[in-house]
Formats: sequence, C-alpha cells, structure tokens
Amino acid sequence: MAKGTDLAVFVGLQASGKSTFYDQRLSGRYALVSKDLFPRGARNKQRRQMRLVEEHLAAGRPVAVDNTNPSPYEWAPLVELAHAHGATATAYWFPPDVAGSLRRNAAREGRDRVPDVGVLATLRQLRRPSAEDGFDAVHEVRFDGRGGFEVRAGGGDDGAGPGPHGTRG
Repeated sequence: MAKGTDLAVFVGLQASGKSTFYDQRLSGRYALVSKDLFPRGARNKQRRQMRLVEEHLAAGRPVAVDNTNPSPYEWAPLVELAHAHGATATAYWFPPDVAGSLRRNAAREGRDRVPDVGVLATLRQLRRPSAEDGFDAVHEVRFDGRGGFEVRAGGGDDGAGPGPHGTRG
C-alpha cells in the first residue's frame, strides 16, 4: 500500500453536489466508485462496491465513494476497509439543503432524477459523520456561489486530500 492512500467517503443528500465536487476536486487523483455507475439491474451493488474499493486500496490507489452514505450503516464498513489497508478514511460532509437538492434534482433527466420521496427518505437517515465514527478527518463542503466549493477542513488543509488541488471552471 502506498503511503498517503486515502478513502474519501461522501455523505449527503442526492443532488447536493457530491459528483460535481468529485469532478472539480478529486478527479484524476482518486479512483471513483459509485453505485450510480453500476448497471440499473446490477445485483449485490453493496458487495460490488466493497470489492472495487478494496481493489483500489490494495493497489495503493486513493478512492472516492460517491453515494449518499447517510449513516454509519453505510460508511462503517468503508472506514473499516480503509483502515484494514492502512489507508486514511476522510468524510466529505455535504450539509442538507433540502430545497436546493430538490430543485437541482428536478432539473435532472432520466435515471439521474430521483423521486422526491427518495431525497426525503435519505434526509430522515442522514447523520453528520465525525471522528467518533472512525474517520481520520471530516470536511464540510458547501457551494461557494461561483460554481465551485468551499471546504471547511479539519487538520488545516482545504479538504481536497493529498496532493495538488484546484477547481475547474
């Protein structure tokens, strides 16, 4: 395992900016695992996700898990897997903005759009991650109003993980 390997776990509602954050801040440096990228009829998505994350960590590659991950039930196995591979586990918390998520979700088309009831169901499960959950760092991510993100990071960095970090247009 390469020194500095990190597992980034996104925690937030649907349409909260998680995928855009990945594209702007982590793409090119972190492998991406998302159940949204699996075929619609794929079976055992959780098992498949864990296998892919484990493959990346075993190879020493940083990996980001871009799902809602609303509670310890979803993120605890990921944190455990990261630590089993000697990697850090970093949570990226997207605080709920229900009106904003519903508005952005309504603009989505096809498979990307989630029924509003799905967003509200996730909200009922959503819990802010913390160090007590086993995360090595927790960063709060919010839209900056200019097409990018503001990250409030623990530990003094900007929350983009190890290495160079900038935003794209």
